[in-house]
Amino acid sequence: MMVTVAQLNRFLAEEFPQSKCVVETLGKLSAVIRYPVGEAELRPGGTVSGPVMMAAADLALYAAILGTIGIVPLTVTTSLTFNFLRKPSAERDIIAHCELLKCGKTLAVGNVLIYSEGDEAVVAQASGTYAIPPKQATQSNH
Repeated sequence: MMVTVAQLNRFLAEEFPQSKCVVETLGKLSAVIRYPVGEAELRPGGTVSGPVMMAAADLALYAAILGTIGIVPLTVTTSLTFNFLRKPSAERDIIAHCELLKCGKTLAVGNVLIYSEGDEAVVAQASGTYAIPPKQATQSNH
């Protein structure tokens, strides 16, 4: 069941009001999200903090999965492996591109490439696995 960008952003705003991430695109087994970067996202040294990039990767995975299976709120992260490759720009938003490698009945596995907006160089890479709950637990009012 494909979900629209508007439906997913509405769900995320309701369920995760603390998140600044916005879904920009959804595709077949994929998603692109934006994490707006401001002073609160920076760490000493004039760069985006690691937790910000990890949150972007986690949300990109979640978005790609929910965009593929429908809004299943109890889909949860079971693992996230993260590699920092180069310093992201402190003046540009973080863009996370997720491609799902597998989206099965109970598990989804994906790869996320993270960029500073407008830069072709990957600043970080993440691999993650999500558990998808059994059908009876997937009912949603969204």
